[in-house]
Amino acid sequence: MARIFDVVEYANEMKEELVHRFPEQGIADLRMGSQVIVRESQRAVFFRDGKALDVFNAGRHTITTANIPLLVNLVGKLFDNRTPFTAEVYFVSVKEFADRRWGTPQPIIVRNTGVGLGIALLQGFGTYSYQISDAQQFVTQLVGAQGIYRTEDIENRLRMMLLSKLQDLLGETTGKNSVLDLIGLTEELGAGVRAKAQDDFSALGLTLKSFYIGNLKPSDKSAEELRAMGMLDMATYTQLQAADALRDAAKNPSGGAGLTAGIGAGVGLGNVITESLKGAASGSGGGTKTAMGIPDVMSPVEAAKILQVSEEDVLAAITDKSLKAKKIGNAFRISKESLQEFLKG
Repeated sequence: MARIFDVVEYANEMKEELVHRFPEQGIADLRMGSQVIVRESQRAVFFRDGKALDVFNAGRHTITTANIPLLVNLVGKLFDNRTPFTAEVYFVSVKEFADRRWGTPQPIIVRNTGVGLGIALLQGFGTYSYQISDAQQFVTQLVGAQGIYRTEDIENRLRMMLLSKLQDLLGETTGKNSVLDLIGLTEELGAGVRAKAQDDFSALGLTLKSFYIGNLKPSDKSAEELRAMGMLDMATYTQLQAADALRDAAKNPSGGAGLTAGIGAGVGLGNVITESLKGAASGSGGGTKTAMGIPDVMSPVEAAKILQVSEEDVLAAITDKSLKAKKIGNAFRISKESLQEFLKG
């Protein structure tokens, strides 16, 4: 004979549990007069045959056809108040789940008009908190027949929702503010994300209680990573590779002379970007140049102009064999591929 439960409760703090089904598997045999105990931080949702019967708030409740009206239709006329019936009870935590972490797994691309490439990559992190506001809707929309539904089951989805809203808001805001301005508007951006995400959270039976941006800063992505993201043409990529060489040379000043020493002597990242864009524009003519403004074959002087260094720096790189070149008579010739290989290090 199946066990009939006279008292139904879930005496657990539910620290990382959003929903706990009673029983975790199968169905519960209850009867009129059974007691249901719901704690302050919980709600209890009754289901039978896939239909929600009622939601109990905090307190001690006695099961009757009065407080679960649908039982009249589902069970039929009762000849005995002790007639058993089957149901599932979902205990739902309605406390605030605070200090949940979010971050940008990939940088967010935003406009940065008039600065460098005209775009910027932003990375950020912070915290958010949420609360189940509609227990029945939450169970219906997300939990289904799962015995236990934890925070880890939904928070990846919530973070994706929040990052989508943040990216959308940054796209709107950069039309009026520079990237430097954005970094000082974290509180306003946080409030904007809360407003944008509230309807999506509500559709799941949730309320977004808070969204805080702990830090928002430009990304330190390299030229190689930017190119892989499809954000750089070849000319700009070549120049930014030179800027990366500058950064590496600064980290390792004893790494020897040659081309990187020449770059470190007088070419800054801003000049590299500016000159690369000029080169891309001037390279649209005919001749042996590519559409990106880089010749297929070049002399040391031409290579030096592209890289914004001296001819001596290029010759030094050829001498120490870090830059491949073909000597024809008394002159060196450098292929575009050799120059690109050199910059990749």
